[in-house]
Amino acid sequence: MPFIDAAILPLRAVQALFSIIVLGLTAYIIDAYRGPWGGWTPDSVDFMLFTSIWTLLAVAYLLLAPTRFPAAAHKYAIVGVEAVTMIFWFAAWVAVASWWGEAWHWGSVYGSGVAAIVFAAFVWLAFVFTTVVAALHVKRSARSDTAPPPQMQGV
Repeated sequence: MPFIDAAILPLRAVQALFSIIVLGLTAYIIDAYRGPWGGWTPDSVDFMLFTSIWTLLAVAYLLLAPTRFPAAAHKYAIVGVEAVTMIFWFAAWVAVASWWGEAWHWGSVYGSGVAAIVFAAFVWLAFVFTTVVAALHVKRSARSDTAPPPQMQGV
């Protein structure tokens, strides 16, 4: 499937770029909520910030492990990282979206929250695709074959 092989690297770039965007947006929201006198932030926004950082580490693993550290690129580890990251993004954007619609917001903080939700949903969709590709590789390969998916070996 040449199309899928060619789509993985650009999807990794989208995952990393959108995660950095969400990281900046959620950091802005957290800073606005805490203000100069301290305060609290919604747990869902804190979780979205964590998910952004987790994703940057996961994308680094998913890009580097198959090429530089093949022993760490076990096919089940790759599927696990993909699936956990996909679940994190789904939980993050749904939690923030459900809270964001009910809370009182002001000015640019509201817009930043909406933008974070939209970008997070796109990252989740990108991880749905890459998780399905990795899971199909596991399903189609022999049980004793521990190599990473082929499209990830040449990255």
